[in-house]
Amino acid sequence: MKTTHIVSRILFYFTRFLAVVYFFLAGYSVFTLTTGLFLTFKDSGKYFQVCYPFTTHPIMLGDYNLPYILFDFLAPLSLYGLFFLLSSNVFKVFFQPKLFTQNGISHLRRFYLSNLLIPSIVIFVAFFFVPLDNEVSLFILLHGMLGVFAYFLAAIFKQGLNLQNEQDLFI
Repeated sequence: MKTTHIVSRILFYFTRFLAVVYFFLAGYSVFTLTTGLFLTFKDSGKYFQVCYPFTTHPIMLGDYNLPYILFDFLAPLSLYGLFFLLSSNVFKVFFQPKLFTQNGISHLRRFYLSNLLIPSIVIFVAFFFVPLDNEVSLFILLHGMLGVFAYFLAAIFKQGLNLQNEQDLFI
């Protein structure tokens, strides 16, 4: 179990770091797109470039139209920030002193529900506003599989918690 604690702790910090990066990039992008600071345009305003602060060196770029900005630019940045945050919470469960807890089940539940519902809902709404690539269905499938796997883990954790409480065990 010691290896599990070490690996889960490493993955917790890594995914938490990625969550911070994605949320920062989403927030920074909203800031630049609303204020115009550190934002440049290409091809007569057809494309935008979000630049590093106080420079004209682009960090991200995209088409300058509202549906693209909302569904193909800001939604993936913010939703993958959420994905990595929820992932880090799941990894945190595995290095706690007690493995089967109601808190752990709650983290797994949030993770599987978000993976099962959010990608499909966002893609369904985006379908009406932006053209979708063929790879989008692959992402829905992968998140769906991850959601089902997390659902099974949550069911196992729930059973483990019940067993632990019935037998007054410490697992």
